[in-house]
Order: sequence, then structure tokens, then C-alpha cells
Amino acid sequence: MSIEPSPLPYDRSALEPHLSADTVEAHHGRQQALIEQVNAAVAGTELAELPLQEIVRRAQGALFNHASQAWNDAFYWEGLRPSAGGGGGEPEGRLAEAINRTFGDFARFKAQFAGVAERLFGSGWLWLLQRGDGALAVAATANAASPLTGEDTPLLACCLWEHAYYLDYRHARGKYLEAFWNIVDWRAVDARMK
Repeated sequence: MSIEPSPLPYDRSALEPHLSADTVEAHHGRQQALIEQVNAAVAGTELAELPLQEIVRRAQGALFNHASQAWNDAFYWEGLRPSAGGGGGEPEGRLAEAINRTFGDFARFKAQFAGVAERLFGSGWLWLLQRGDGALAVAATANAASPLTGEDTPLLACCLWEHAYYLDYRHARGKYLEAFWNIVDWRAVDARMK
């Protein structure tokens, strides 16, 4: 079985003005190369028939980096929705209740999310996670690391690699994070909760 790259769930310009079509195209275009590297590395091995997330859980070294980054990217795109199509705003229902229970309110959650992002040195990922007991947490992972290798359920990913924001925001990671909230698909995040 050959792994196929995930298509964008919307047009490449649909996230504008928060993420430009050029940024989306450059970022999403990397996934094809990552998937090709994964497919080449697993060909003829016991991993060849596994879905990408299982390869992430079992791989090490370069294969892990390529597989995890490809999975993280796909997860990131699936958690975004154009503002015009209902992205952004604030979560509702059980997700809003869980955020309020864990962080106090949505504003405090966003502040903690931004604080963790600003403390991450270099490239990586920012996650909203659900712990085994149902509580929520914010965590950062460096480089291609993914929560798939642990016990937490990933609910939302924010890419903190420079290719995710440099064309639009240069070195202003904080401005990228402010824009990010305008395109989060809270329905997708809620659907990932257990």
C-alpha cells in the first residue's frame, strides 16, 4: 500500500487574508516530498501496509521525522477552515466547557497557547491535547515530534515551522498566532474529543 498525500480540504487561497495562497501552497507542497520519502523507506518492509499514523508510532530516525511531519501537516490542515466558511470564533458546547474547566476561559487558553509557542525555541508544533482523564492541555513538540507517540489525543495543531508563516509574517510568530485563531475549525476540534 502506498501512502497518498492528503489533499487540502479547501482552495489554497481560502485561508486569506490570514494565510496567503503562497504560504499554503509552499507549506502544503512539502507534504508530497515527505510522503515520497516515507513510501521509499517503507517499501518492502513490514511497515509498507500500515497507515501513516501507525508508521509514526513505530518508526525511528529519518523515517520517523518524515512520517511524523507528514502526519502533523495533514492534521494541521484538517483543523483549519476558511473564515468565510465558519472558521475562527470561539468553540461551543463540550469543547468550550472543557476549555473553561481547564484554563478558566477562552482568553486564558489563548494566552497560554501563545505563551507556550513563544517559549519553543526553533521549529516545532503546538498542540491542544486531551489527556486520558478528559482534561485538556497545551504542549509544544520540537521539530517533527508528535503526540501520536504518547497517550494524549491530539485535538488541534499549530505549525510553528517558519515555512508556515514566514512569507506572511516574517519573524513575527505572535502575529501568525493571532491570525491562526481566525481560521481554526472548532467543529473539527470538538469532533476529535473522546
